This record gives sequence, structure tokens and C-alpha cells, in this order.
Amino acid sequence: MTVQPGPHTLKGMETNVFAAASKQMFDVVILGQNVHLEATPVEYTYNYGDGTSFGPTMFAGGSISEDEWGTKTRTSHVYKQTGDFRLTVTTGFRGTYSVNGGPPLPITGNGQFASPAQLVSVWRSETRQVADDCIENPMGWACPGSNTGAK
Repeated sequence: MTVQPGPHTLKGMETNVFAAASKQMFDVVILGQNVHLEATPVEYTYNYGDGTSFGPTMFAGGSISEDEWGTKTRTSHVYKQTGDFRLTVTTGFRGTYSVNGGPPLPITGNGQFASPAQLVSVWRSETRQVADDCIENPMGWACPGSNTGAK
């Protein structure tokens, strides 16, 4: 699971969350028989850590470029409070198996696997309209060396 921006985001801003699950294949020997297993991701449930969730959905989401941060995506979330939140995504896999090279047979049901929690810190931001230019007025609001605003 990936969070953009992360590990910090802003209160009230769309935060892009997406999964990176892929098809899994395993070859094992069970009771002397060669068994081939395939598990394909088919659904995702996002838990945003603030009491809200989304899914199950077939959308894994995806990465967006930095200049798109803050835009709504199919799996994004807007945090209404500041704080630290632990996000997880549970991926549902559908599987098949074959024995000794035989045809693939479906496995009944889906396997559900939760990702490790990812911590995201939600901060607040303040905006100000500033008329000063730090070159013309080095002591203006938020200019380095001034005693006002953020540094």
C-alpha cells in the first residue's frame, strides 16, 4: 500500500491511497503430489484509519504524479481531523490449483489478506495573503529573519 503524499498529508486534502497487489504463484508438494497454486487479486477494501473505509472494490488505485497530488482518485480519502492514522488495505484473492500438471481447478471462496499498517500524519495548514516581497521587505510576514509566520 502506498499513500500520496506520504507519510504526511493535509487535513481537507484528497490523499491518494493505492494497493500494489499482483498475481501470486506457488509450487508445493502435498502428500507426494506436485500442486501448483495461483492467486489473483480481485478486490480491495481500504481502511483509512479514521473510522472510515472504502470497498470492497475492484480498483487497486494507482500512483499519480506529484503535480496531481490533492486531486480526487477512485481510492483517495479526505481526512477531516489532524493526527496520526494507521491505514491498511485488505486484498481479496481468488485462486486456482492444479495437481501433477492437470487442469486448473477453482478454489472455493476468496482469501483475504491485510497489508501491514502504514502510518500517515495528517497536518493542518494555514494560508495567508502576503503583499510583501522578501527581497523588498526582508522582515515581511514569513520571510526568513522575521519574527512572524512560519519559518
